[in-house]
Amino acid sequence: MDGQSSVSKMMVWTPMSKVRENRKKYKRKYRLRKDMETVEYTAGIKTCRSCAKRPPEERNFEISNIAEVFLSKLTLLSSRVDRESTTEATKTFSIHYKDQTPALDLECSKEDIARGWVTGIQHLMRKRRTETIIDKRKRWISEYFHKGKNTDDRLESKEAKAVLSQMNIQIKESQIDTVIQKLDKDQTGALSLDEFTQFYNVMTARQEIEELFDKWKSDDPDEADPPHASRYAVDGDNMRVHELMEFLAQEQKVATEPKGCQQLIERFEPNSELKKKKLLSLEGFTLYLQSAEGNVFNHTHDQVYQDMTQPLSHYFIASSHNTYLLEDQLRGPSSKEGYVKVLLKGCRFLELDCWDGDDGEPVIYHGYTLTSKVLFREVIEAIGRYAFKKSPYPVFLSLENHCSVVQQRTLAAHMVNILGDSLCNIPATSDMQELPSPQRLHGKIIVKNKKLKQNVVEDDVSDEDEAAETEDVEVQERVKTSKKKTIKLAKELSDLVNICHAVHFHSFEHSREKDMPYNISSIKEGKANHLVEDQAADFIDHTKRQLVKIYPSGGRVDSSNIDPHLYWAAGCQIVALNYQTPCDQMDLNLGLFRQNGRCGYVLKPEALRDEQTRLDTSKNIADKYKKTLKIKIISGFQLPTPEGEGSGGSAVDPYVKVQVYGVPADCAEEGTEVVKNNGFHPVWNCDMTFPLTFPDLALVRFEVKEHDTMSDSETIGQFSLPVSSMQQGYRHVHLLSKDQEDLSPAALFIHVSLQ
Repeated sequence: MDGQSSVSKMMVWTPMSKVRENRKKYKRKYRLRKDMETVEYTAGIKTCRSCAKRPPEERNFEISNIAEVFLSKLTLLSSRVDRESTTEATKTFSIHYKDQTPALDLECSKEDIARGWVTGIQHLMRKRRTETIIDKRKRWISEYFHKGKNTDDRLESKEAKAVLSQMNIQIKESQIDTVIQKLDKDQTGALSLDEFTQFYNVMTARQEIEELFDKWKSDDPDEADPPHASRYAVDGDNMRVHELMEFLAQEQKVATEPKGCQQLIERFEPNSELKKKKLLSLEGFTLYLQSAEGNVFNHTHDQVYQDMTQPLSHYFIASSHNTYLLEDQLRGPSSKEGYVKVLLKGCRFLELDCWDGDDGEPVIYHGYTLTSKVLFREVIEAIGRYAFKKSPYPVFLSLENHCSVVQQRTLAAHMVNILGDSLCNIPATSDMQELPSPQRLHGKIIVKNKKLKQNVVEDDVSDEDEAAETEDVEVQERVKTSKKKTIKLAKELSDLVNICHAVHFHSFEHSREKDMPYNISSIKEGKANHLVEDQAADFIDHTKRQLVKIYPSGGRVDSSNIDPHLYWAAGCQIVALNYQTPCDQMDLNLGLFRQNGRCGYVLKPEALRDEQTRLDTSKNIADKYKKTLKIKIISGFQLPTPEGEGSGGSAVDPYVKVQVYGVPADCAEEGTEVVKNNGFHPVWNCDMTFPLTFPDLALVRFEVKEHDTMSDSETIGQFSLPVSSMQQGYRHVHLLSKDQEDLSPAALFIHVSLQ
């Protein structure tokens, strides 16, 4: 069955059962809406008479929030559902989401129905990855139109106003009525999809973009260029190729040839007649500014563009803390889904806290706490399936080993049997001068753990137990009665450790004299802060050669996160974060690793890699690195209402906060004024200036907030990115939610200059 025919069948209500823990199944009916963007579902038939009289509640989820869908084999346990991808005939399929939504497991009545839904959803996901900005805009408008239309596939005036409210467009009703009357050509009092599209275009016209388009415009299209200024749009209402080229060069700092401008017109001009004449209309110009080319993030950085042949120590590495946890550090659930979620976000460093389990099977959980347990074998199976789905570059398995020798051998056997040839087998030799590169380790999994001396079969090693540092009274009582200073290490597990041999950090001097490039140290947040403040230059030199992991203090039992930029500024490659916690720190982390194709590796600035350069990022930095970043926050567009505040943009009193993170001297924050009662199209025209002493390490975080005098201001949307990935000129910042969901079309319109 092909993708499109599967999609067509999905538009008919299909009975399925949602599978939950305790072997419970809940009858549902699912279908794809005509917008082909949303799957809606209702509960099954009500059993009681009073319930049966009420219409079933409709709920939905978005195709855009699906990270993966696959045919699955389910194992129903008392506390959770385990799922495995399968190619065998099955009536069940599973969905993993991009955000924190739990996985969805559905059982169909027939095998071909399950296969059809998987094929259809995968087809829609592929289409979204390749669609143009024009296609995306049409789909988005169509989605809202179909939500509000009547049985005649038209929108009456009242329905159109309701749809505009859902789209966060707040305009006076009298103005809406006037526009509808003009566009309602057949005088039916209702709008077709084409008429509603025109209606949307009129309602969302933006004066600031029109002014930019008309800048230095001549009233006479035949008049020669005036001597006082350049002109962008001179063909009456449209822009010609050479004006577009001039705009790109002068404003956007993008050098291009006429052919490149013609290609832009071909891509963004919706009017076929203008396209033939190589003219760009205001609508096409707006679409360009809203596209990837007009994004503040340099879209060429969506691909791997950095040198991947340097030693591992020369890269920042996307890293997770206690990866198995889905919530807090004391009582939350442990799950292999934690590993799946972070791997699908490009994370490359995973933590596994291993303890003896029942029936000879090791388990993973946060030791001494009440967090639930998950089998080590199941976690390794999940890692084996997902390790290289989003990135081909190496994955680290950081083992915190508390197992008996017998169960350590089981750990080793599971990794060998399940991961096989993907396990790194590069020997760590006494003459090794540097670590291998991500490119050389393509498709490899690196085990981090303690290692026995050569020819030793079994021996005691120090038990560096991060879980024992948890600052909780009950936990500390358990630590006192059960923690050991050393554990015996099995040769079978030791043999899997090669280029990531864990050692205790004593001092930078000790490391220079004793350590090899393959030695890695873990340093707790508090100690790392002192080293960053007092010995930043030594820290940077140390991390040119060796890997260092920074992990949160035991006081962060709520899974809050450390500030990663503090340690990146000292060259630390592995800053372990709780991916399950949406926060400013996670925004920065995902912002840094947004570049380089989201592969989980970012090449450090040259000054943090070059052996001949001595740099102290905590003190005065040479003038040669300095630049000035200027940002003008011009306006916002269709900002959503924070959760719990009702519908419609009229309730929003937005302001913008811009934060710069990097070396200590560069950290700064500025904000706009509050615009009252306007989430649809607030205008600020606010200039901000940020002097940067070391721009190669700087990140910018845009945050739109709802002003609230009575409580903390709610975040409306945010976006973070490195300064090195910012495009100059007039750009859009496409906002994300706190959970990293796309809030399109919500955006900021800004101007950027870096000199």
